[in-house]
Parts: sequence; structure tokens; C-alpha cells
Amino acid sequence: MNYLRTAMLLAGLTALFMGVGYLIGGASGAMIALVIAAATNLFTYWNSDRMVLSMYGAHEVDRSTAPELVGLVAELAGRAGLPMPRVFLMDEAQPNAFATGRNPENAAVAVTTGLMHQLSREELAGVIAHELAHIKHHDTLLMTITATIAGAISMLAQFGMFFGGHRDNNNGPGIVGSILMMILAPLGAMLVQMAISRTREYAADNLGARIVGQPMWLGP
Repeated sequence: MNYLRTAMLLAGLTALFMGVGYLIGGASGAMIALVIAAATNLFTYWNSDRMVLSMYGAHEVDRSTAPELVGLVAELAGRAGLPMPRVFLMDEAQPNAFATGRNPENAAVAVTTGLMHQLSREELAGVIAHELAHIKHHDTLLMTITATIAGAISMLAQFGMFFGGHRDNNNGPGIVGSILMMILAPLGAMLVQMAISRTREYAADNLGARIVGQPMWLGP
């Protein structure tokens, strides 16, 4: 049921993207929007992990540089039936962790130094199990694609102000329609993105609890 709901929400997000394109340029605008969506998703598929890890300044660690962290990830990955992901550390006091990668064979788990210092081993295991659940469910690619499309919708809506806001433009939505599109399209994209994220987070909590074997370790 979660997968069906996620697929419907993602389809709705893509339809919204094409709808904005249609308002700006008619049927050809919708097709251009579809091509842009396909191109951005293809780029995201191959480059999302490198982009995210670079953005956070994460550096890869191994058993010689971070034996406890890598050993914990290896243990939990084995329980989850996953290939061993690459492990990254971020020199950041704020506690945080995320998983990235286009599939389980090319996945990475990154945690901040702040998270390692503030959590016990059991709590850290719960966080990592949650991130591994995202990898097993292929959520890492899904959420990156969702964020990419949502961002593209916002950009396209801004374009609408320039290409659709003139009174003599019979193909565009007009000035009022352009303003509404600029406000409502990004808002709609954000709401769909949040709905997809919440659906996947609940599923990751469920699987993460089973991976770690102690549901309370995922608690706050």
C-alpha cells in the first residue's frame, strides 16, 4: 500500500510539472517539461550521491580510520541482507545522518561527528538501521528525484512570470494566472514532496526496527 501511494504521489508531482509546462507553452510546453523531467532524473540517477556527499563535505572512512562506525554499519547491513555500503563521516557538531546512492549496490551512509558523540551505540545503531532501511527500499533515489522535480516545478513557475504574464500572450495564462501559478505550483510540489517523505519515513522506521532487533533503539 505504501508503494502504491508513493507511486501515485510521484505521478501527481510529474503531472503537476507537465501542467505548469502546459500553462506556459500549451501542448509543446508540456512535452518540453516532460523531456526536462526525464533529463534531470537521468542526471540525478547517476550523480546524486556524489553531489550530496560533496555538498556536506563528507569524507569516506574505513575500518582503520573509524573501526567502530564501520563495524556497526557492516553488522547492520548483514542483518538487512544488504551489500556493505560506503561509510562517510561529516565534521559537523549538529547530529545528522543520511543515506544516498542510486541502488543498494552503490549506496553510502553518512553520519556527523556530532551524532556519534551524542548518541549511545544502541541509539546510533537505530539511526543507521533506519538509513539502511531507506537503502533497501530504494528511497534514496526516490527522494532525490522527488526533490529534483519539486525544484524544477518552482523554477518553471518562475519562468511563467516572464513567458506567460503579458497581456498580448494568448498562449500563456496571463498575469493573474502567472501569479497564481508562481505561488500555487511550488506550494503543491512541496506538499506532495512532504507526503512522499512521510510515507517513506514510516516505512523506514518499520523496517529499521526489524533490522536492529530493538524497536526502542529508534526512539528519541
